[in-house]
Amino acid sequence: MRIINGIIKAVIGLAVGLSLFAVITGRTYLFKAVAYNFADVDDYKIFDNNDVAAGSVQPWPVSPSYNKQRLPASLDSELTVLKNIAVVVIKNDSLVFEQYESGYSDSSYSGSFSVAKSITSILIGVALREGKITTLNDPVGKYLPEFSTGEKTKVTILHLLTMSSGSDWDESYSNPLSTTTEIYYGSNAYKTATGVEIIRTPGTYHDYKSGDTQLLGLILEKATGMSLSEYASQKIWKPVGAEHTAKWSTDKEGGKIKAYCCFNSNAKDFARIGQLMLDSGKWKGATIIDPDYASASVRPNTIVTDNGQPCDFYGYQWWLVPYKPGVFYARGILGQYIIVIPKSKTVIVRLGEKRGPIFQQTVPKEVNDLIEWADGLR
Repeated sequence: MRIINGIIKAVIGLAVGLSLFAVITGRTYLFKAVAYNFADVDDYKIFDNNDVAAGSVQPWPVSPSYNKQRLPASLDSELTVLKNIAVVVIKNDSLVFEQYESGYSDSSYSGSFSVAKSITSILIGVALREGKITTLNDPVGKYLPEFSTGEKTKVTILHLLTMSSGSDWDESYSNPLSTTTEIYYGSNAYKTATGVEIIRTPGTYHDYKSGDTQLLGLILEKATGMSLSEYASQKIWKPVGAEHTAKWSTDKEGGKIKAYCCFNSNAKDFARIGQLMLDSGKWKGATIIDPDYASASVRPNTIVTDNGQPCDFYGYQWWLVPYKPGVFYARGILGQYIIVIPKSKTVIVRLGEKRGPIFQQTVPKEVNDLIEWADGLR
């Protein structure tokens, strides 16, 4: 009994100590981080959200071969292990396959995590085309005063797009004290994102940082005078005929959009993002982003990585498949993908609760397997 009482007292003492630490240091986001423990595809339910309003719906044309070919047993099993939610394939502008699991449907909300980075990149392209942003070489300090002095003055929009800002952002997902955990569960995304220091020469080192994307979102709001959700609605979601209003999570009610993550929608509407990029920034012939920007977005940025080699797997917030030239994809940490195969005019969306542990170079195995299967659909 003494041992049990001792354990109980130790646990209570630890809880009190951590609570005091959180309050004294201002890290009150830790309460939420501990309460929810791990990120989940339904986290939009625990955050405030802004609507990304849909407009006139443009349903996907249905292919004559719709759902006539099923997932191979091996791929189906692989995705089931990874807690699959949805797989949708668009080929030649038409819906050729869809499958939903785990109680989700074609209208269910699901978090996309870092797929939102690719959406934010598209919005940069929109603002550039509209002249809201003059050039990708604009210094960040032109839009955000926190970057108007010291080493921060050297950081440009292009550096943020290519994840080469040189900031000290901590991308650790397991460390409760990292800036990534703070911005995910915290209530002041602006302060967290702009509070970084520059520790490397911008443009010389590619290092994946969610903070770079958050800064892009803040720049967009400053440049356009609109919330990111409103801008996304007007410039992307309505023009591509999304079937459902999306939800983009914020740091608090009426607060800042989490531009680096947390765009919540469904598989068929996410496919519209892929189709837009497949068609070089156009939707049914109407230009949304300039083709040159769309093309540059999915070319290797060639900035040196931690292995000392030029980056061949990342563009402007889009992932690339180095050994499949032309193929690119958006990627979320729990296995959310929008995959584009230009040669066969194919878009694949996979939503789920897990990402597989096996990679070929920088590409998750399930991405490769989805490409090999869907590329051959007719």
